[in-house]
Amino acid sequence: MKYEVVMGLEVHVELSTNSKLFCACSSKFGAEPNENVCPACLGMPGMPAVTNKRAIELGIAAGLVTNSEITKTISFDKKNYFYPDLPTGYQVTQLFAPICKNGWVEIETEKGKKKITLSQIHIEADAGKLVHDNRTDTSLIDYNRASVPLIEIVSNPDFRSAEEVVAYLEKLRQLLSFANVSDCKMQEGSMRCDVNISVMEKGATEYGVRTEIKNMNSLKAIAAAINYEAQRQIDALETASEELVQETRRWDDSKGQTFSMRQKEDATDYRYFPNTELMPISIEDKWIEEVRANLPEAAHDRFLRLTEKLGLSEYDSNIITGSKNLSDIFDKTMEYFSKPKEVANWIIVELLSIAKGDNKGEDDVKIDCKKFAKLMELVDSKVINRNVGKDLLSLVLTEDIDPEKYVEENKLGMISDTDMIDKVVQEVLVEFSKSVEEYKEGNQKVFGFLVGQTMRKLGGKANPQLINSLLKKHLS
Repeated sequence: MKYEVVMGLEVHVELSTNSKLFCACSSKFGAEPNENVCPACLGMPGMPAVTNKRAIELGIAAGLVTNSEITKTISFDKKNYFYPDLPTGYQVTQLFAPICKNGWVEIETEKGKKKITLSQIHIEADAGKLVHDNRTDTSLIDYNRASVPLIEIVSNPDFRSAEEVVAYLEKLRQLLSFANVSDCKMQEGSMRCDVNISVMEKGATEYGVRTEIKNMNSLKAIAAAINYEAQRQIDALETASEELVQETRRWDDSKGQTFSMRQKEDATDYRYFPNTELMPISIEDKWIEEVRANLPEAAHDRFLRLTEKLGLSEYDSNIITGSKNLSDIFDKTMEYFSKPKEVANWIIVELLSIAKGDNKGEDDVKIDCKKFAKLMELVDSKVINRNVGKDLLSLVLTEDIDPEKYVEENKLGMISDTDMIDKVVQEVLVEFSKSVEEYKEGNQKVFGFLVGQTMRKLGGKANPQLINSLLKKHLS
């Protein structure tokens, strides 16, 4: 309690453009190594650079959703350093005239609401990627990511805990993904975070020695790295076991420790100077208003629509609007099946359960919403029961079946013949007479077992309400 942890964040977010920042190469994730490259993004001499207009628009959008000031005339600069995955020997970025300044984002933690202020947002070209092969002790370079457009969101040192950092990153991910600025998939590297962290005694007026933890793309790892590094610095201050120096460190998730990479560079080390190959860009008010008018519905506005207009609970609405992908699936499915509580229930209970079983996150779920709606309609109209519906949902996801056609071809329609079901119910009661006695002695859980046995004998296709009614009738 003697010390206070002070942090500022630099968050790199790859923009959702189809092509790279200064050439026509695809910027899509997942291509074969060095598939999406050309002489321009490989830094070949004499290749003219043409700025991607869509990247500028997405930078404006990022500024709007983070309450930032949009710079009216922006320019690009060269940040000079040598690294194998940087073919030009410099990174195109913005130092002197970044696209956004002086923004803020409100977060909420257990301690309440807090405003995190932003120094600036600037656009820059991403570097390539080094792939290390420990077997051959070699490193390979994949330039697919080179020149992919990204924004760097630089906060002021407003953070005082790992909880605040995680809340901020989750809020940024929500704001930017709902605005279609980026998919913000941390597991794919389209959202990465550098944490600048120092420790000082409470009441002190000067910050402690700052270290930077680079390129983390997991909320769990970020929280663990912050807690470790804060304790390392406190121990150093308390015991003088090591001298704290300004440096860049990396997080080793397997060892649960940070390790020194290099002494921290200052701006002068990068020898910034204007990029004369790229003309300044004028951003007029009319352009800003066009971007504002085309912004999709924000997460908070969707939450209010789901709770106030569609009658969903806050719990359900929070889950659905916690992911742009889930929110889009909900809205699209509602176009074909307009029962919001049923759609929400199928998404939260069934769809996410299957996704979790397949080790997929909320943003990775893909489904044909028209077929999803048809499946719900078949259950709602009692053509099939819910258990069959759950099985069909898995098939829609994995094999893209037509639910209606599949039910007809496989004779999966719900059995509602009272006499047939009653006969099977009586067979179950005779076969499991011991369970019947337990039920009569007060063990209510046995009832579910008897329902399950009846359903099993009827191939899982029976009307569950009818089974329940007939069982209760005979047991009483």
